[in-house]
Amino acid sequence: MSVASGPASPESGPRKHARRRFLAPRLRPWAGRRLPQDLKAHRVGRIAAALPEGVRDPGFVDLLTRIDEATFSGGRSVDVFFDGQAAFAAMLSAVESAREEVLLESYIFKDDPTGRRFQAALIAAARRGVSVRVLADGVGSVQTRRSFWTELTEGGVEARLFRPLGFLPLRALFRRDHRKILIADRSVAFTGGMNIGDEYGSSLLPRESLWRDTHCRVEGPPAVELAVVFQEAWLVAGGTPLALAPIPESESRDPRVLILDSRPGRGQKELASVFASIVAAARQRLWITVAYFAPRHRALRILGAAARRGVDVRLLLPGQTDVAVVRHAGHALYSGLLSRGVRIYEYEGAILHAKTLVADQYLSVVGSSNLDFRSLEFNAECNFVILDAPTGEKMTAAFENDLAHAREIRLGPWRKRGWLHRSADRLARTLSPWL
Repeated sequence: MSVASGPASPESGPRKHARRRFLAPRLRPWAGRRLPQDLKAHRVGRIAAALPEGVRDPGFVDLLTRIDEATFSGGRSVDVFFDGQAAFAAMLSAVESAREEVLLESYIFKDDPTGRRFQAALIAAARRGVSVRVLADGVGSVQTRRSFWTELTEGGVEARLFRPLGFLPLRALFRRDHRKILIADRSVAFTGGMNIGDEYGSSLLPRESLWRDTHCRVEGPPAVELAVVFQEAWLVAGGTPLALAPIPESESRDPRVLILDSRPGRGQKELASVFASIVAAARQRLWITVAYFAPRHRALRILGAAARRGVDVRLLLPGQTDVAVVRHAGHALYSGLLSRGVRIYEYEGAILHAKTLVADQYLSVVGSSNLDFRSLEFNAECNFVILDAPTGEKMTAAFENDLAHAREIRLGPWRKRGWLHRSADRLARTLSPWL
C-alpha cells in the first residue's frame, strides 16, 4: 500500500518526492493493475539475485517499490512481540492512551476474558470522546454472541461484521477478512498473526494450551498508511469513509516499514512477487515460520533455488494444528523441499500460528499471510516488511528459540512414513485450492 501520486508537481528531485508524500493517500497497488512481466513471481528472482548486497542493497528497496508501487516509510520505533500477553498489554495500552481515534480490525474477536478486556477498553475510549471503529470477520467471529456486539455499540463503539453469514454468493462467502490491525491516533499501529482471544496469551490458561504467535507494533507514518488499509474492508462492511489526512514525510533511515497488503483482485500478485524477491535476494539465511503451508509448486522451486546456491533455508511449521487437513497438504510437499536442501522443522511446544520471515538478520516480515491458497487467493491480508538490523536480530533469536521446541524432519525417515499418512497427504494436497 502506498500513497496516491496525484497531479504532477512542477518541482523535481527530492523536493518533488517530499511534496508527493503530502498528498491524500489511497491504496496501492490499485485493483486490476497488471504487474509488468519482469516483475512477476516467476521472473523477478533474476533481478533480486543480481543485487550485489542482497536485501541490504539500495536496489532492493527500489525493486519492492516497483513491484508494489509502495514506499518504505520511516518508523520511529518497531517492537516485536512473541507471546500474546505482552502483545495484548501493548495493544490495550495504545487503546487506553488514544485521544482521538481507535481502529480495530480482527478476523476473530472472541467473547472470552481477553475479548472482554478489549471490549471494556474500547467502550471506555468511546465514552471519553474517542472515535472507535471495530471490524471483525463474519465467519472468523461467527461464534461471538450477538450481545457482545450490542454491548459495544451501546457503549458508543461503531462495530461492524465483514460479510456475515447469510444470503451471500459462494464467491463472497469464500473471501474473508483475515487481517489483524489496530491503529491508535494514526501514530501507533499493530499487525501480525494474533486474533483477539484467550489462546494467544491468557494467564488463565496453562502454558501448553497457548498458541505461539508473533505481532508487531510500529510508530510513525506507517500508522497513517495502515488506516487506508483498514478503510478498504470497513467500506465493504457498510462503514462510512474515514477522514484521510495527507501522510507526513518520513526520513529514509532504518527502521523502514513497507505495508504489504492484499485482497482478492488487488495486491495478490504483488505479494507473491515480493516473497519471490526476498527469497532470491537472501544471501546467508532465510528463515520462515508459517502456520498454514500449502503453496503452489512454484514456491518449492523458489525456495529450492535459494538452498542450492548456499542459503540456509529453514521452514518452521506446525507439529500440532487446528486445521489438520492443511498440515497434511503441506506434508505432501516435504520430500520435494528436503531433496532440494530446504530444512524443515515442526514446532511441538504449542499450536504454531505465527506468519514471519527473517532474511540475513536484516529484513523481517510479520503479518497475517500464510503460504497457502486461502491467503494467496481468497483472503484480505496485511503484513509489515521491516528493514532494520536490531529487529532482524530479534527475529533471528526468536526463531532459534523456537527450534529448541521443534523436531527436524529428515528425508530418509520421512519417505518411510506409513501408507495411511501418505494417502491423507495426497488427498489433502488435491483439496488444497479449496481449503
